[in-house]
Amino acid sequence: MPFEKKSKGYEIIKEAQDNILKIDANSWSYLPNIESNPLVMSSVIDLLIELPNITRIVLNQRRNYIYDYDQTQMLIEIGNLYNHLIKQKRLLNIGVIEQNQSFNYSTHWRDTLQRIVLTLLKQDPIGAYVETIREIREEKINLENTENPQELRTRNSYIELLTYLKKLFESLKLISLVKNNVAGYQVLEDRGMYRQLFNPAITPDFMFTRLMAEPPIDSEELEIYKLDKDTEINILRIPNDIKCLYHVSPPEFKISEDKYEILDLARKSLIEHKPTKEEFTDPEKMRQTFFNIGRDLIQELAEYRGLELTFSELEQLAQILVRYTVGFGLIEVLLQDPKIQDISINGPIGQSPIFIVHQDYDECVTNIIPSLEDGESWASKFRLSSGRPLDEANPVLDTELILKNARARVAIISRPLNPNGLAFALRRHRDDPWTYPLFIKNKMMNPLAAGLLSFLVDGARTILFAGTRSSGKTSLLGSTLVEIMRKNRIIVVEDTQEIPVDALRNLGYNIQSMKVRSALTHTSSELGADEGIRTSLRLGDSSLIVGEIRSLEAGALYEAMRIGALSNVVAGTIHGADPYGVYDRVVNDLKVPKTSFKATDIIVVSNPVKTADGLHKARRILQITEVRKHWQDDPLKENGFIDLMKYDTKEDTLKPSQDLINGDSEVLKSIASNIKEYAGNWDAVWENILLRARIREALINYSIKIKQPLLLESKFVVKSNDVFHQISDNIINEIGFIDTKRVFFDWNEWIKEVIKKKEF
Repeated sequence: MPFEKKSKGYEIIKEAQDNILKIDANSWSYLPNIESNPLVMSSVIDLLIELPNITRIVLNQRRNYIYDYDQTQMLIEIGNLYNHLIKQKRLLNIGVIEQNQSFNYSTHWRDTLQRIVLTLLKQDPIGAYVETIREIREEKINLENTENPQELRTRNSYIELLTYLKKLFESLKLISLVKNNVAGYQVLEDRGMYRQLFNPAITPDFMFTRLMAEPPIDSEELEIYKLDKDTEINILRIPNDIKCLYHVSPPEFKISEDKYEILDLARKSLIEHKPTKEEFTDPEKMRQTFFNIGRDLIQELAEYRGLELTFSELEQLAQILVRYTVGFGLIEVLLQDPKIQDISINGPIGQSPIFIVHQDYDECVTNIIPSLEDGESWASKFRLSSGRPLDEANPVLDTELILKNARARVAIISRPLNPNGLAFALRRHRDDPWTYPLFIKNKMMNPLAAGLLSFLVDGARTILFAGTRSSGKTSLLGSTLVEIMRKNRIIVVEDTQEIPVDALRNLGYNIQSMKVRSALTHTSSELGADEGIRTSLRLGDSSLIVGEIRSLEAGALYEAMRIGALSNVVAGTIHGADPYGVYDRVVNDLKVPKTSFKATDIIVVSNPVKTADGLHKARRILQITEVRKHWQDDPLKENGFIDLMKYDTKEDTLKPSQDLINGDSEVLKSIASNIKEYAGNWDAVWENILLRARIREALINYSIKIKQPLLLESKFVVKSNDVFHQISDNIINEIGFIDTKRVFFDWNEWIKEVIKKKEF
């Protein structure tokens, strides 16, 4: 709470460990820029002399100009030096001069020193330093032409005084950063150096989040792209920093002063209505309601003030208004970028910027610094929308954020688990489901791996996708759902919704989602994951997909595996770095009996692979492993794990094992034994796997050839898979077996016709 009154023109706000000096500059006739205006710099330093414990400065004039800790400390140093010098009366009154009033230059010396210390030090400290250097240089020249012994002593004393002053200036961080570049500096006129040293974050009055508006001058531009016509992204390399800067310029920082004022008035009107828990159960409807109300309100305010707004301007302002009332501010802007994979907001909030993981530039730091008010507002909204607690008894909240063009998994921690208060981690999910062809294109897998997995899915096997965090296992699981034929029903069980159920439903899938209680939540009205899985078994013949196996649901999942292994595919994700790690977690940590673990048919392990310099990484499938059934005690010692494919580091691709090539796979033989065309015919099985691989490879080649990425997206991949199955069925009915060459020929003719007609 403020403990200084605004009547003084400022207030001090205590925020966590920060003491924020907020100065009201609305009555000023000039912009409140420390870097551009010497009078602003002098006024701020005067306040810092009185208030030396400030950690951040905010100058408010419709927008907030926010100077961070490092910039504030440079100004405090100058204030401390000024305070020290004015207390040294001997320095300012120049005792040696007073004793030698007979010299006609004594007045000049006094005026020069007082100008440097009393005027320039606060308004233009670089100028004070430059004037001191120039005065020393001039006096040394005069000294060479001085013969009078008394005058010689006096000049030497004056030069010593100037040299002392110069050393004090050089002890300032600000001067140390520029002292080698001051040649030709124009005192009280040249502010270019200050613009390099002082770069405030600028926010509209209605925002708490800070944003570094201008990128660092010495940065190197790597890439520029736009999220929409109003939002630009700059990827910059900063000298001496291994992280890139993700610099976002959203529309709310580019609008006119009149629009800012209207937005602020509209926000104050809308903020009086606090959304209820019931409204948060349908966030999209709530946002649309606020958008409609806000648009009408902005229109009325604009007409009242005589401001004409176009339809697009009105829509833009209403969207901004929704973001900063019922929305999530600049988090929503970040989530618009499909290249962002993760967003991290660390506690204590307000002390550090938001960090992201970018698909092309890995870990990046952003120019966005959220405030404590933001964090508390977001946490409150996530509590309401999820219906889950977040308090001292439940310091972890797992939920999801669903926007019009983005979905994200959200993990929140708070006290006492996080001693610094709130912290957030958001995992952005792809707008459309991943597909095997997309993963082939980015080298996550190769065509043969895709063909093998596709065959296993059609063979209704039980598959676990394993890996560490950020290994891509959930995305792989989602892409595997695209391989399930649309005639089969799918039931998805998740505690936090990550699998793109809505997108799959829009693709025509018969899919039902079940949301269960998070394993980290102690109290909730939701069903536990184990109960959810058992319930799914009563919902009819279905493929069962479990988002993540964490706790008690493991036992229920293995019940489902044993029941459904020969009917429909059962799949899920689990943390584990290799097949034995998965076994260890399932059997030893989650207490599933060893015999039940044998219900697992296939383990697909994916993990990030790093480059030698450690700066880059890429996700790869490292193993596709079969779990055999003959072992008794330890699958590792008893050859219970057989790699069907394994990652080759040198070639950066998956390679088939001799067991796969030779048909020594119990799982594949088991699939074949139930299919008339494959029973006892390994060559037919292998040819079908290769056929599926060839089709996916051809799809990628066509996509590259005609420069049409839509061929690899889920909508077209599902259509391609349907056609593949229909062609195969027609050929079996015609000749009694699958002629792989003819299947590929017919499929190839189909896709060429589709491309010709542009039906994608």
